[in-house]
Amino acid sequence: RLKKQWTAPIYAFFKPEVDIVEKGGRRAHRFHCFNRGCKASIVRYLDKNDARSTSNLHKHARKCWGDATVQAARETANATLAREGLEKLARNSDGSITAAFERTGKGKVTYSTTQFTRTETRAEIVRWVAENKRPFDVVKDRGFLRLMKTGRPEYWIPSPTTVSRDVKNVFVNVRRRIAKMLNEFEGELNFSCDCWTSPNHRAFAAFTVHLHVKGVPLRFLLDMVEV
Repeated sequence: RLKKQWTAPIYAFFKPEVDIVEKGGRRAHRFHCFNRGCKASIVRYLDKNDARSTSNLHKHARKCWGDATVQAARETANATLAREGLEKLARNSDGSITAAFERTGKGKVTYSTTQFTRTETRAEIVRWVAENKRPFDVVKDRGFLRLMKTGRPEYWIPSPTTVSRDVKNVFVNVRRRIAKMLNEFEGELNFSCDCWTSPNHRAFAAFTVHLHVKGVPLRFLLDMVEV
């Protein structure tokens, strides 16, 4: 009966199968972490006033999955939708948290009140410089550092060399995933080519592919070469 009430997103971080155990003559629920690499379990006693408390569940989820993932799951406001996002994230270990939850959390953009970990900072900077065409050494810009470190001077910022390496690694992983997706795609693939000359009289050609996946139109730049 209690399980029907577990609709909060935090329950998505634990397996649906919950054990009922007895410890020292007290009945309790044992929740097992949903993360495949984690063997931890959280015990919640049923004879306490906080028998429905989720504080320990939140504590472990933040430790195991990271604050950004927990926040993204909370924005779905539903355990079922949050679990879909976690399953997508687990299947694509090199994918982004935003991409994993983008279909389930379509509301207003919100921001976490907790600071990024080093790994999360590197991921966010990779996305920023790639999407907005920023140079790698922007992380050494005086204004950027002032904005990032004012009020938290200890906040870690990666070096331009680290950003460059991360962007290249992400590119390799994304290229591999796109190639796999296109090879396994059973529908029609539409290719196009565009050629142009830059103001300094250099000619280029770009090749793109277009497809529909579950009703969503997608397009990818396959290559751009100088001709």
